[in-house]
Amino acid sequence: MATTTIQTTPPALVPGQPPRARKGRSLATNRGGFWFVLPFFVVYAVFLLWPVVYGLGMSFFDTSLARPESDFVGLANYRELLGDPLVWRTLGHTLLFTVMSTIPLVLVALLMALLVQTGVRGQWLWRFSFFAPFLMPVATVVLIWQWLFQYDFGFINATLGQLGLEPVGWLTTEEMAIASVVILTVWWTVGFNFLLYLSALQAIPESLYEAAALDGAGGWRRLVSITLPLLSRTTGLVIVLQVLASLKVFDQIYILFGGGGGPDGAAAPLLQYVYDTGFVSYRLGYASAISYMFFALIIVFSLGQLWLSNRRGTSQKGGAA
Repeated sequence: MATTTIQTTPPALVPGQPPRARKGRSLATNRGGFWFVLPFFVVYAVFLLWPVVYGLGMSFFDTSLARPESDFVGLANYRELLGDPLVWRTLGHTLLFTVMSTIPLVLVALLMALLVQTGVRGQWLWRFSFFAPFLMPVATVVLIWQWLFQYDFGFINATLGQLGLEPVGWLTTEEMAIASVVILTVWWTVGFNFLLYLSALQAIPESLYEAAALDGAGGWRRLVSITLPLLSRTTGLVIVLQVLASLKVFDQIYILFGGGGGPDGAAAPLLQYVYDTGFVSYRLGYASAISYMFFALIIVFSLGQLWLSNRRGTSQKGGAA
C-alpha cells in the first residue's frame, strides 16, 4: 500500500513586506529587560518620586529647620498663603516676566530661523552665534550683563549717552528691574527656540515654494500662506516650553540682584520667595505649601494648553474632511 506524503511549504513572502514576527516574547527576554531598566526606576523613585510625595506631606505640617519636631496643621499652610501678600506679589512678578519674555523669545527665534533659512552667506557662523549663548552657564551670563547694565560705566548706558539719551537705571530702578531680566534671558535662551524653528523650516518641502512661485506668489505671500501655517505646531510647542521655563525663573534673578530680588523686591519671583521662606525663615512646611500651589497652577496651564491643542487638531481634521 503506497503512502502519500504531504509536503508543507512555508508561505511565500510578499515583496516589500517584512517577515512575520513571533507572537509574544519569552519570559527570559522580559526578565532581562526588567533588570536593564531597574537602575533607572530606582534612581527615578529615590530622587524624584519620593521627594514629591515627601514634600506634599510636609505641606500639611509646620516643619521647620529650627526645631526637630513638627505638628500636623492640616490646611493651615494653604489658608495662610491665600492671605499672604508676598505670595501674590511674587506670583505677579513671575507672570509678568513670563508674558514679557515669551513673546520676544518666540518672535525673535522665528526671525532668526527665517534669516538663516533664506540662504544668507556664512550660515554656520550665524547658527553658532545664535546658539552659543545658550551653552553658557547662568553665572557667566549674569556677570556679562551686570557689566553691561552698570549705570555709570556700562556699555548700554555709554551707547545711550553717545546718542544723546539719558542713562537708564537698569538694575537700580523698580520700573526696569524685570525688563533687565527679560533682556538678559532673551539673549541667553533664544538659541534653543531658534534651533526648533530651524529644524521645522528645513522639514518643509521645497516643492511647495516652487509651486507657489510658479503661481506668481511673492516672498511675503509664501511666508504667510505656506511657512507660518506649517510652523503652527512648532510654534505651539515653543510657546508651551517657553511658558513653563519662564514660570520657573529663579537663578538669573537671584544672581543678578544678589538675592535681593531687585530694588524693593520689584523682580523677586515666586520661587525666590519659596527659597527665602524655606531656607532663610526656616519654614519648610509653609514653603512646601506655596510650592505645591504653584505646581497646581502649572498643571492647570498644561492641561489647558493640551485641551486647546486637541481642539485645534480636531477642528483642522473636520475642516479637511
